[in-house]
Amino acid sequence: MATERDELTGVETTGHEWDGLKELNNPLPRWWLYVLYATIVGSLIYGVFVSPIPGVPGLLDNMRTVVRQDIALAREAQAANFERIELASLQDIRDDASLRDFVRSGGGSVFAENCAPCHGAGGAGVPGYPALVDDAWLWGGTLDDIYLTIAYGVRSDHDDTRWSEMMAFGRDGFLDHDEIGDVAGYVVSMSGGEIEDSAAAARGEEVYLDNCASCHGDNGEGDNYAGAPRLNDAIWLYGDSYDDIVSQIDDPKHGVMPAWIDRLDETTIKMLAVYVHTLGGGQ
Repeated sequence: MATERDELTGVETTGHEWDGLKELNNPLPRWWLYVLYATIVGSLIYGVFVSPIPGVPGLLDNMRTVVRQDIALAREAQAANFERIELASLQDIRDDASLRDFVRSGGGSVFAENCAPCHGAGGAGVPGYPALVDDAWLWGGTLDDIYLTIAYGVRSDHDDTRWSEMMAFGRDGFLDHDEIGDVAGYVVSMSGGEIEDSAAAARGEEVYLDNCASCHGDNGEGDNYAGAPRLNDAIWLYGDSYDDIVSQIDDPKHGVMPAWIDRLDETTIKMLAVYVHTLGGGQ
């Protein structure tokens, strides 16, 4: 088959033509070929010294070896602190500056991986999941309280879980529609919220004292032992509007926190407890 050449330059063409345009089949520049050959040879030499194949060692250390060495050194450096945390009480960890700094770093990493999806970055909380940076605690904010909550969860399937359940006053017929509206207005007023019907809120006080005060307290101060939240601090788990409160009284939501004692070791849970306590709301 005859080779087709360009009439003007005499250079061989590729044989393709597009609307009268032909492509010349010029050879690659020599310098470009030399660079290509050099990179091929260089890559082979590099592969001998630093193996790109997992499990095949090279003549020099590769990054996998360096990373393994760094991890081993880090674990060795952390081992002493982990041992101290394992043997120390929560209070001793909090009061020891070096351990506290270690816990804030390590506990922060564990928190970000396991807790932040619900409680938010830095423990800021999201609707339905409590903030951990304020001083409003459902089950208490001491170190021991926080440890127990993390370890055994809330309404989890662990035998030692914390458990509380608000009655469904509307759904189960304990209060009628008007009574729920009245007591919701009263609850809004307890935290200084604006109410449209002061007379209804006044009627709601009696409903509150008869049905709610036994758990939430006469003045809405709450009860950490029973897991009953405060109602007089303007901190709300499921929303602060009148309609939100009516909904919670009528058919309450109940969140679930898993028992981390089955997922994390005790030392890690102690680190988490101290970390959460240092976020700003610990008692």
